[in-house]
Amino acid sequence: MIEAKGRAMGKALLFDIDGTLADTDALHREAFNRVFGPRGHVVDDARFKREIQGFSNASIGARFLPAESPESRAAVMDEKEETFRNLVAGRIEPLPGLLALLDRADAAGIPMAAVTNAPRLNAELLLSGLGITHRFKAIVIGDELPHGKPHPLPYQEGLRFVGASAAASIAFEDSRSGVQSAAAAGIPTIGMRTTLAHADLVGAGAIASASAYDDPDLLARLATAMAW
Repeated sequence: MIEAKGRAMGKALLFDIDGTLADTDALHREAFNRVFGPRGHVVDDARFKREIQGFSNASIGARFLPAESPESRAAVMDEKEETFRNLVAGRIEPLPGLLALLDRADAAGIPMAAVTNAPRLNAELLLSGLGITHRFKAIVIGDELPHGKPHPLPYQEGLRFVGASAAASIAFEDSRSGVQSAAAAGIPTIGMRTTLAHADLVGAGAIASASAYDDPDLLARLATAMAW
């Protein structure tokens, strides 16, 4: 009965994966430098935030390998992602408070979707490693759509899969492009401060930010928005 009520009201929670469910950005940066360093690109924290975090592999490949063919770019990005998966295996930990929040959403009948620019293999590895794959009604992969983040299409697809309205839902994101995507889809968005500061996230369109899912202000906001 509670589940039907939650769905009838069109509410949902939508989550990015990397840097939002688990703090994985440092490992992504390490994988990128291992693969792209020999190709003349060394990425520090600032450049990672500005040019890589949250963007699709197609756009990253075009930016860093402009002289290569699309097939060559894709092969290099596949190598980077395989390197990342090897680095992250066995090291996946949820952000504090995440599992309790997912429990609460399930109890309230609030559907959830994962919306990411990561390749499907990465998304499935991280969700499986966290033990939460079953929590999500949909996993939306930006690279499998005509447009990835920061375009709103990935979040629009997430809303469509769970049958929710944008205004009644909440998205969680850690990157500028991700926040821009969710906000452009009309979803109130919470920025997770795993990599970016509050000002960066709000500047991209977030309505608030939190360092983790046990943040008292975040929990109070969710209790009001989700009516649980």
